[in-house]
Amino acid sequence: MLKNDVDLLDLKMLLLFEALYETRSVTRSAVRLGWSQPTVSIWLSRLRDALQDPLFVRTASGMQPTSRADALISVCRAALVSLRQFSNAELTFDPASARRTFNICMADASHVTLLPSLLKRVQAVAPNVQISVGWIGKDVVEMLLAGDADLAIGLLPKLDSGFYQQTLYVENWICLVKQGHPRIDEKLTLDTYRSEEHVSVASGPSRMLLEEALTAADLDRRNTVELPGFLGVPAVLAVSNMIATLPRLIGETLANTANLRTFPCPVNVPSYEIRQYWHERYHHDPASQWLRSLCAGLFQRDFQIQHSQTQFYQS
Repeated sequence: MLKNDVDLLDLKMLLLFEALYETRSVTRSAVRLGWSQPTVSIWLSRLRDALQDPLFVRTASGMQPTSRADALISVCRAALVSLRQFSNAELTFDPASARRTFNICMADASHVTLLPSLLKRVQAVAPNVQISVGWIGKDVVEMLLAGDADLAIGLLPKLDSGFYQQTLYVENWICLVKQGHPRIDEKLTLDTYRSEEHVSVASGPSRMLLEEALTAADLDRRNTVELPGFLGVPAVLAVSNMIATLPRLIGETLANTANLRTFPCPVNVPSYEIRQYWHERYHHDPASQWLRSLCAGLFQRDFQIQHSQTQFYQS
C-alpha cells in the first residue's frame, strides 16, 4: 500500500505498467516507450517495490500479469486518460464554437479606429465570443497581472518583467482643421500653427511626446480648449477656427467621418509605436493567441499598415 502522497506513482511507472500489460514483453515495451531495456528493468523494479507485488511474471509465453496487475489495469488506464486530457486541455481554440469573453484595454481612439473592425471580424468568425473593453489607464498593469485583462492595446512606455509586446504599427502626427478655415488653405505653416488657437487632448502618454516636441521647438501653443479624449475634437473644430494635432490614425478617421481637412504637422514630433501587450500567463493560451493574431491582422488588412515581423520579448 502507498502510505501517503509522497509515495504516489511516477507517471513513468503508469506508462510502463500499461505497456507491459498490453505487450507482455520487456523488449516491445521498451520500443513502444522509446526506452532502453535497462531503463525498463529499473522502472519495473521501482514499480514492484511501490506496489509490493511482482505484477508481471516471466513465462514461456511472455510476461504474464499477476492477479494484482489484472485488478489495477483499469485504474491505470483511467488515470492515464485523465492525465492525457489534462496535458491536452485547450491546446486548440475553435472560434466558430467558442464561448468566451475577452477583456481588452484600449484608449478611446481605438474605440473609433480598431474596435469597429475587430467586432465585425469577431462576429463573422466567432459569433459566440464577446468583447469587453476597458480603459487603458493607470491600473492596466495590475489588470494584466491579475488576469482581469487579456490584452492591452496602445502605448505603455514602462512595464515590469513578465509582459510580452508586439508592435502593431508606427504612429505619427497630423493636424486637423475645419473645411473653409479662413487662414489655412493649401498649407499649414509653422507661423500659422503658432498664431492660431488649438484644441488639445489631455489623455495618454503620446501627449507627452507632443508637448516635449513643442518645448524643444520653443513653441507655446494657445490651448483654448482641452478635452479628456479624442471623440469631442470634431465637434469643437466644426464651430471654431482651432487646430487639433492628433496621431495620424485617429486623426484621419475623424477627418473622414466629420469632413475635416488634414495637414502634415509643421512641428517635428517623434513617431511612436502602438503595441499590444499581454502577460506571460496568456502567451501560450490558444484563445489569446487567436485574439492577438486577429488584432495584428486587422491593421494589415483594414488599415493597409504593414508592421514589421512579429517580435515577442519580455520587458
